[in-house]
Amino acid sequence: MNKVLIVGAGGHGQVVADILLQTSQAGGGCCPIGFLDDDPSLLGKHVLGLPVLGTVAQWNQFEHDGLIVAIGNNQIRSRIFQSLRSRGGKLLSAVHPAAVLGREVQIGEGVMICAGVVVNPGAAIGDNVILNTGCTVDHHCQIAPHAHLGPGVHLGGQVAIGEGAFLGIGACVLPQRQVGAWSVIGAGAVVTENIPAYVTAVGIPARVVKPLTEANA
Repeated sequence: MNKVLIVGAGGHGQVVADILLQTSQAGGGCCPIGFLDDDPSLLGKHVLGLPVLGTVAQWNQFEHDGLIVAIGNNQIRSRIFQSLRSRGGKLLSAVHPAAVLGREVQIGEGVMICAGVVVNPGAAIGDNVILNTGCTVDHHCQIAPHAHLGPGVHLGGQVAIGEGAFLGIGACVLPQRQVGAWSVIGAGAVVTENIPAYVTAVGIPARVVKPLTEANA
């Protein structure tokens, strides 16, 4: 049974903890042993019955077999993920037992796949991606590292989602469309045409409403 440290004790961290606990109950091979969080008010407290053991910088002071970075903000999650990996941390994925993964699906390191997610054959999910509750990824989609698909997002077949992109709750992307790196798609938006990198797009159909810089993406 792999002992897993969860980086982040907030909402996403608790969802990851629940995924790992349910996976363990179903006979899976990972068991959460606690959280790491830089909020000093959480140190020593318990969240979902698991202790907050220390800060992120203290990750190598605790016996463990792997880590999962469970932070919703894509830029922060990306930075911590890459820092931990560069220092030898082993990044594991959390896949809810109620998720459905098709044949020949590729999943990178540190991926979070929540309850009710469906990933159809031939899709490729990059490192440190979040597939949130009930989202669907159709056949042969390509999701680049550090992206986040919010609850209820739906991707048609052969969609490409760029690095660090965020799709809000209930957004839809039509088949063979692209969403550029670090762009934000608003909740409920419908992407009917390609969306460039570093923009915010909202509405039905989705239209670019403002540019983003790398600092505020």
